[in-house]
Amino acid sequence: MAADLPNELIELLEKIVLDNTVFSDHRNLQNLLILTAIKADRNRVMEYITKLENFDAPEIAQIAISNQLFEEAFAVFKKFEVNESAIKVLIEHIRNLDRAYEFAEKCNEPAVWSQLASAQLEEGFVKEAIDSFIKANDPSCYVDVVRVAGETGHWEDLVKFLLMARKKAKESFIETELVFAYAKTGRLADMEEYINSPNHAKIAEVADRCFDQEMYEAAKILYSNVSNYARLAITQVKLGEFQSAVESARKANSTKTWKEVCFSCLESQEYRLAQICGLNIIIHADELEELINFYQTRGLFNELISLFEAGLGLDRAHMGLFTELAILYSKYRPAKLKEHLELFWSRINIPKVLRAAEQAHLWSELVFLYEKYEEFDNAILTMMKHPTEAWRESFFKEMISKCANIEIYYKAIKFYLDFKPLLLNDLLQVLIPRLDHTRTVSFFSKEGKIAMVKPYLKAVQQNNNKHINEALNSLYIDEEDYQSLRASIEAFNNFDNIGLAQKCEKHELLEFRRIAAFLYKGNNRFSQSIELCKRDRLYKDAMQFAADSRDSELAAALLQWFLDEKLTECFCACLYQCYDLLKPDKVMELAWRYNLMDYTMPYLVQVMAEYQARLERLEQAEAVRAESDEKADSGSNPIVMPSNPMLMLTNTPHSMMPPGVAGMPPYQPPPPPHQGGYYPGMPQQF
Repeated sequence: MAADLPNELIELLEKIVLDNTVFSDHRNLQNLLILTAIKADRNRVMEYITKLENFDAPEIAQIAISNQLFEEAFAVFKKFEVNESAIKVLIEHIRNLDRAYEFAEKCNEPAVWSQLASAQLEEGFVKEAIDSFIKANDPSCYVDVVRVAGETGHWEDLVKFLLMARKKAKESFIETELVFAYAKTGRLADMEEYINSPNHAKIAEVADRCFDQEMYEAAKILYSNVSNYARLAITQVKLGEFQSAVESARKANSTKTWKEVCFSCLESQEYRLAQICGLNIIIHADELEELINFYQTRGLFNELISLFEAGLGLDRAHMGLFTELAILYSKYRPAKLKEHLELFWSRINIPKVLRAAEQAHLWSELVFLYEKYEEFDNAILTMMKHPTEAWRESFFKEMISKCANIEIYYKAIKFYLDFKPLLLNDLLQVLIPRLDHTRTVSFFSKEGKIAMVKPYLKAVQQNNNKHINEALNSLYIDEEDYQSLRASIEAFNNFDNIGLAQKCEKHELLEFRRIAAFLYKGNNRFSQSIELCKRDRLYKDAMQFAADSRDSELAAALLQWFLDEKLTECFCACLYQCYDLLKPDKVMELAWRYNLMDYTMPYLVQVMAEYQARLERLEQAEAVRAESDEKADSGSNPIVMPSNPMLMLTNTPHSMMPPGVAGMPPYQPPPPPHQGGYYPGMPQQF
């Protein structure tokens, strides 16, 4: 060895060890021979291993492995029955699993099978690996086995392995995977039997895995076992068992479950079952939007409306339910919206339904909602914009009286004027307390429709508004209704008297000119009034106006005019009418000049009777005065009397004297004439 002569050493050792010598069984020499061959002549190593029996097998095998002599190492391990190491060489160094399998069959040791199984598993021979693990009765690598078997789909083999592993180790993971493997292999009966027996499997977890992998039959069994009705319902939906799914959803009583079952039933056109589910969803206001969108996107409008109609009678029906149904009616069944609103307007979200009704152009329903929401202005404006559909007379008048915006009143008047002229006065009667009558009259005057609102004008004339009075008076003139005109100007004085008088003065009808004279008289234009009466031969009115004027000159002028016109009867009547304005001397002069003493005699008799009574009163007053003077002289309080008592009496109008002064009887006016203007005692021919 020191001289580096390995071949020579090998020859020497062969003679010493192989030949039957005393040193043949020497361990060190056998080890030296094999090691020297490994270094110098590898072809002889296998021969030496076969022939020699007394060498350090483990060490020699390891040295052989380190020198890439794998077969020689395997032979060493096999010869000395170190089977675990032997098969390890086959697996790790020679990499021949077939030989390893054959070797394992020959030795049939669990440890060998275990090593082989692990190697087969790593190489992807899952079935062979599982068989090897089973032969080895080794469950230690169950995690890797389950993973690889699941990845490669060797579920039947995995079941076998897990059944073996379950006997050796009571692990929850093993039992859980066994249940899943049963499901994957379709052995549902075995699975059901297994889960119904005592076990440590995580059934719920397996059920979810089955559901995710669309093994719905297995999932149904598993969910039923753990009473997970929510997931069970969904699973049954996937299986098309909708009736059972509804029952399971009822047990689960979860909104999410109800929604999933409902949507699935809709997709499968199971509308009756979907409605059952929907009734448990619509009681939650937050879920309505999603439910409605799901129905609408699939065009299931009738089914959606039927669902909401069925939900109206629920104990937990809420405002959102009534509101959404109203919106659905507005979109798909507008004919039913009005009835729904009339029944449930107090339970809906009115602003939301208002927008829907407006978008659907349901004007009548929109007006109804505005009224309930107390938006009376909008209700009136809507009715005026869409009278064909929304206008109702009684309702319109009721609403407009509640409006706050004054301008709407005039818009309504214009609307009635254009569309409902025959009902205009009815509207105005309602609006009387709220209207500016001056503006209203001006509006109709500009429109040239003042005659249409005559009833309204008469109804508000009691306010004595100038514009109303003038409008009515103009109407009466146009209609030649002198009686109404006379009644109007006598009752209401707030108008342009002179303007009306000038207008009536030129009227072709006598009665209107007579009214003009009356108006002039009312404005103290007595002369103008009397002249107008003269022109129209209104003698009685002329005399009355002259008497009302309290002007002696006007009365005397009228008396003179009667004489000039040879109206002797009127002359006589004027003496009576203007009795206290005429001077007796002037009357006597005219009577004498025109030879009318017979006509004047009643007047003169009355004057003489009055003067006689006045003289008598003077005498009585003088007697009283004398008596007072005597008492004054005797020391009583003197009574100061005028120096000329006659002057006092003559200067004081008899109408101004206090009745019964100093024992004088009160003044009595002359008795009225009989019918026709005759005085008592007047000659019959007069």
